[in-house]
Amino acid sequence: MTKVEPTKVKLVTDDTISKRLHIPVVASETRFKETDLPKKANLANHPVIARILSRRATQFLLIIPNQIIFWLVIFLGFMGVVDPGLNFATAITWYLWFCLVFVMMAVIGRAWCSMCPFGGFAEWIQRRTLFKRIQKPLGLGRKLPESWAQWGFTLSVATFIFLTFLEEYFNIAGPGTPRDTSLMVLGIVVSAVTFYLVFERRTFCRYFCPLSALIGSVGSMGSVAGFRTNDRAVCLACTTKDCMRGGTSGYGCPWYTWPGSAESNAACGLCTECYKACPSNNVGFYLQSPLTSVIAPKRRRADIAWAVALLWGLVIYQQVNATNVYASVDGFLNRLTGWNHYPNPIDYLVIIVLAAVLTAFIFKGYQMLFLDPARGVHAAGNFMEKVNPFRQVFLPLSYALIPIVGMDYFARQLPKFFKHVPRLIPAIVQIFGVNTSKWSLVNYHLLSNPSIVDVQVAVMAVGVIGSIYAVLRIFKRDLAPLTRHVAGARVAAVALMVALGGVAGWLYIIMHAAS
Repeated sequence: MTKVEPTKVKLVTDDTISKRLHIPVVASETRFKETDLPKKANLANHPVIARILSRRATQFLLIIPNQIIFWLVIFLGFMGVVDPGLNFATAITWYLWFCLVFVMMAVIGRAWCSMCPFGGFAEWIQRRTLFKRIQKPLGLGRKLPESWAQWGFTLSVATFIFLTFLEEYFNIAGPGTPRDTSLMVLGIVVSAVTFYLVFERRTFCRYFCPLSALIGSVGSMGSVAGFRTNDRAVCLACTTKDCMRGGTSGYGCPWYTWPGSAESNAACGLCTECYKACPSNNVGFYLQSPLTSVIAPKRRRADIAWAVALLWGLVIYQQVNATNVYASVDGFLNRLTGWNHYPNPIDYLVIIVLAAVLTAFIFKGYQMLFLDPARGVHAAGNFMEKVNPFRQVFLPLSYALIPIVGMDYFARQLPKFFKHVPRLIPAIVQIFGVNTSKWSLVNYHLLSNPSIVDVQVAVMAVGVIGSIYAVLRIFKRDLAPLTRHVAGARVAAVALMVALGGVAGWLYIIMHAAS
């Protein structure tokens, strides 16, 4: 294959929205030098894996088991036993599934997206097929306006915060009544189908799915880089861009990601469409070292940075709300506002926003102390594109915070897992009409409360170590050239990660393994 020298033209990156898909997309070799992966990391070099990835039924076969499970969740939430501890719908959703999703995020990346029953079911309806390539989809096929799309993952965070409020209000993950779990799952399915019938491709998954920002940011710790170009020069010379527009063998990327400019796994849903569609066989399926997508990106995204800050605020709220102090504050606000229900929306939003803004102010203080004003850059643009001295510090430090945020969410799920996951076995048997309420597994705990706290603190320690490693690597490339007193700035960056992780670890100690 003839190697073509890259053309020096403007870069269009993987956060480009759908209205710009018709623009030829090009890149510079130097732009991606630090994010390109070695050829040996391409799993598609193995003939068996290549055959699996090339088959149209591959993603269908990944989705269908979860599809069956979640329709069982919907059905049994309405028709199964009332006891949430013995109902399959609540047991698998809150004792096992949510915990496994976080494991998949941290270890793999967007693994859940490749098998998600919500997006999968909606996509089958949109495409009018389970896995065949059909040219004309069902629905209006509208493009998400750029005024919305520019906010990226922050739209998903807003959805997640709203859904979490509903979950807290109705005590769905308590778990509350199985019926509420079914209504929540059914509501997500209906929302996904509606979006798929109005908008093109996976607009719902990219921008509005409650878990998309969480998976996209925390998943950057994962060891699966996703689908990337094998030779960027070949992509530059390609005139069809079938991987983005679609071709006879595959749909255009449902996530609006061009493999030729991808430098992280944040927006690769592992759907294999670009691999199937590429006429030059120039797309591979790559592994990467853990934290690569946290450290390596040269152009850091503002939506990911703010998503991390807001997600950090949400998980801090979920820790604080298990303390006696929060109960007093929430009760006071209820009496003051006449809300009379947990949680009061004022303290819910204030704690989330306050934690996010306080973190941003801390990073702002870091900028004022260490950033050399002569090296500060100002560039106008929309939310995603503008540059200023604050962002020069906030974006890299927010990326470095990802391991702490990811491990915090994982640790928050552990009490339910350790205390109640054995109930899943009697809940499964209960489906077949067997009374399992007196089984010993119903009250069996894998770990007791003191041990659970120890594990939670250990998990947070892993997150802190990950963030220290990330911030040191990020500092060397992104911050050291901008700062005064490099040694002091490096120590301060590490101290910030230790302090923030320490706050989360301390909250687990005073929570006493509350679930």
